[in-house]
Amino acid sequence: MSSVLLEVVTPERLVVSEQVNFITVLTGGGELGILPHHAPLAATVKPCIVKVRTDAGEDYINVNGGFLEIQPDKVTILADAAELASMIDVARAQAAKERAERRLAQREGVDVLRAELALQRALRRLEVVELSGKAGNVLGSGNQK
Repeated sequence: MSSVLLEVVTPERLVVSEQVNFITVLTGGGELGILPHHAPLAATVKPCIVKVRTDAGEDYINVNGGFLEIQPDKVTILADAAELASMIDVARAQAAKERAERRLAQREGVDVLRAELALQRALRRLEVVELSGKAGNVLGSGNQK
C-alpha cells in the first residue's frame, strides 16, 4: 500500500516521524482525511485526537492545536503540544481530570473556560491511551526523539 511521511513536531521535540497510510485530523475547516499524494494544503489544527493508519494497524496522537502542512509525499503537524499514548502518565491525566471536575463543580471564583479546557485536555489524553491500547501502539517504535 502507498504511504506518506508523517512528522508531528512540537517546540520541544519530534514526536513522530513515520510512513503512514492514512491520517485523520480536525482542522479549522473540519475533519480532514489525508491519503498519500494529497494535494498541497495548509490549515490550522484544532485540539484533537489524530488517527493514523499504518501497515501494522491504527494508532492515535493527542494534539493540542497547531498547524498542518500537506505535501504529496509528506504531512507535517506543527503542534503546540502532542503525545503518543506511551508518553502519557495516566495517573497524572486522571488527577487533572478530577481537579478540573472539582473546579467546575464549584463555579464560584473559578475561571470556567480554563477549567473546561483543562477537562477536555485530560479527557483527550485518557482517550488516546484507551484507543491506543485497543489498537496496539503502532507508532513510535524507536522513532520518538
